[in-house]
Amino acid sequence: MNRRKRLRDVQLGQSNKYPSINIEVDRIRAAQLGVDMSDVARSLTASTSSSRYTEKNIWIDEKIGNSYNVQVEVPENKMKDIGDIGEIPLLKNASRPVLSDVARITPDTTYGENDNLGALPVLSVTANLNDKDLGAATRDVKTAIASLGALPRGLSVEMIGMGETLTDTLTSLQGGLFVAIVVIFLMLAANFQSFRVSAIVLATVPAVLLGSLLLLLITGSTLNLQSYMGIIMSVGVSISNAVLLITNAEQLRRHNGNALLSAREAAALRLRPILMTALAMVVGMIPMASGIGEAGDQSSPLGRAVVGGLIASTFAALFILPLAFAWGQGKASTASVSLEPDVL
Repeated sequence: MNRRKRLRDVQLGQSNKYPSINIEVDRIRAAQLGVDMSDVARSLTASTSSSRYTEKNIWIDEKIGNSYNVQVEVPENKMKDIGDIGEIPLLKNASRPVLSDVARITPDTTYGENDNLGALPVLSVTANLNDKDLGAATRDVKTAIASLGALPRGLSVEMIGMGETLTDTLTSLQGGLFVAIVVIFLMLAANFQSFRVSAIVLATVPAVLLGSLLLLLITGSTLNLQSYMGIIMSVGVSISNAVLLITNAEQLRRHNGNALLSAREAAALRLRPILMTALAMVVGMIPMASGIGEAGDQSSPLGRAVVGGLIASTFAALFILPLAFAWGQGKASTASVSLEPDVL
């Protein structure tokens, strides 16, 4: 899809072509007629808006104590076109000179709104999404900004809005998932007293990520807050099933000394609990993954990530994990690594 079609209604947030009237005063001509700029400004203020913006005058009613603003203002129906503005008298108690005698009046445009970020003026470009997710549109906008090259001095371009919020959120979730896996690895290493066994337990994590991403891709869902939460949930359940199997396999290996045989027996013994756990959660997530109901599309990525991750992790736990255990613990010693082996 063309990148331009991913965004629509692209426009400046501030009006830069607001209709206006440009009045150029010939100061020499005005001085010859006895008019200065204060006379022009005062006459224009009363004719186009009100004197309350320049000369504050308050009258207080002494009887009731109320205050009233007293202002000079020409009725709007008296100023209908540029010709009426040109007939504004400039001096007190005199019909001449008028504004058109000392100034040239032309239609023009100006900024209708001035926004500042601190002391710096800003122009904001807004747009709406068109059949594309926010992440892809954000990447396209960043690419377009980078293609501008070096900007003139004093000019900078910065992305704001939901795009930056999405990027920060996904970055935080990625970091949180990585930290969670590292913490689980260290806890398993302390439990099994072996970094190798704890690494074997985590062998199902790539299968979870692959299964979740594959189902999200097939269903047309995207990586967002909901899908990341689903991936994290799948990782937790898959590690729980892996711990269940590896704990049993390691206990059997310490008795018979055969890692491959222990892995087979552990897979056979833990087949039913692992399948029941995964099947119960997959079935429970199917209604959410289907996206049926009001706002179902918003929560469906979570269910789809869980379903895809659990299906792949269950397959990995029953077939790949035993092979990884047999390979990793095939030559491991059965002697206890504890300082007090009799206590274990």
